[in-house]
Amino acid sequence: MAERIPMIALSPTMEEGRILSWKVKPGDSVKGGMVLCEVETDKATMEYESPREGTVLKLIRQEGESVKVGEPIAWIGKPGEQVPDEVEPSRPSPLYSQAAEGTKPTTTTETTPREILPEKALSPVSDQPLAPHLTTGVSTKSSPLARKLATELGIDIRRVPGSGPSGRVIKRDVLRFHESAGKLPQKEVVSTATLSQPRMDREVPVSGMRATIAKRLSESFFTAPHYFLRVAVQMDALMDARSRYNAEGTQKISLNAFFIKLAAEALRRHPQINSTWKGTTIQIHGSIDIGLAVALPEGLITPVVRNCAGKGIREIDQELTALIQKAKQGGLKPEEYTNATFTISNLGSFGIEEFTAIINPPGSAILALGEIRKEPVVTDQDEIVVRRVLRMTLSCDHRTIDGAVGAAFLKDLKDMMEDPFRILL
Repeated sequence: MAERIPMIALSPTMEEGRILSWKVKPGDSVKGGMVLCEVETDKATMEYESPREGTVLKLIRQEGESVKVGEPIAWIGKPGEQVPDEVEPSRPSPLYSQAAEGTKPTTTTETTPREILPEKALSPVSDQPLAPHLTTGVSTKSSPLARKLATELGIDIRRVPGSGPSGRVIKRDVLRFHESAGKLPQKEVVSTATLSQPRMDREVPVSGMRATIAKRLSESFFTAPHYFLRVAVQMDALMDARSRYNAEGTQKISLNAFFIKLAAEALRRHPQINSTWKGTTIQIHGSIDIGLAVALPEGLITPVVRNCAGKGIREIDQELTALIQKAKQGGLKPEEYTNATFTISNLGSFGIEEFTAIINPPGSAILALGEIRKEPVVTDQDEIVVRRVLRMTLSCDHRTIDGAVGAAFLKDLKDMMEDPFRILL
């Protein structure tokens, strides 16, 4: 008997997903576990596997469409079976909404015809009518970094040949395409005169990831009573220790790995910080699972290194590097970015001196790190010396963490960062 296949929740927080590309077409035979399509969830790109064996009778949703969890996307049954007519909601053409509204598609070559863009549809880059070759409905699988770079350079990413896995367009492909732009006919290149023209307002659809960030952080900020603790840390000892450590091996350890390891040790000594408010109880987590906020063009995601207290800096760095790479490619699994018991947000590379961050549920605290910069410091001997200083801010949920508890944690973390030898005590 024919079965209607619904959109399912592919991540714990997913309420709807966007079909990026179908891997099957009507008439194809499928087995249970075979990939039907790629779906963009609120945090990553996931593969939707067939729940049963049979023949694809009908694809209800097109590539680029967003579908709420529980709504149908396809029919699977026996060859030749009839499926009931579906009353489908009226939707604008996905390609039109993506191109005209300025989003960058990430799908593979279309398996179904698409509506051609109206003659006066505007390019998100040049505000000029799109050339005929941009209205064919062909789109490209690409990494978030490649899409961001393409937007900055004024390149339609659908025209860029991909050299990554499965033909994915990656950063170097966009750079190569940009370098060859000067060899194209003049009409193919955006002129400076065009760029100087007034830009038109445009509305960009909210991605699933951005919608989830808005919902979860709004709930966190307006539900959890935040308070903030700030300290300045002299970083010379830690920076020198890292330099010596990196000089001894071939693998260069990132500064974030040191921050995670030292934070894990401070959390081990102050377990109340590593907690979750449960309403009638407070859960003190046994495992210290630290997430690091990573900015992507679509929004923020926090890859999580599990059991940080039981791992060395080198192991933490290896896991963190692999997770960040997967995050940039949109390939993180839900268990790799959810349920951090503590989070670190580092904006030092952007030149930010200090800032406050919103707590990332289900954690009760988040540590915000600013830029390391040279500053005059007065020593205990009243001498003025130049030191490398980092300002960090701890955001705490007052329901689970009292001020004195948060202050004691931050003091110990500061002491360990200023004298890494303390981690052995």
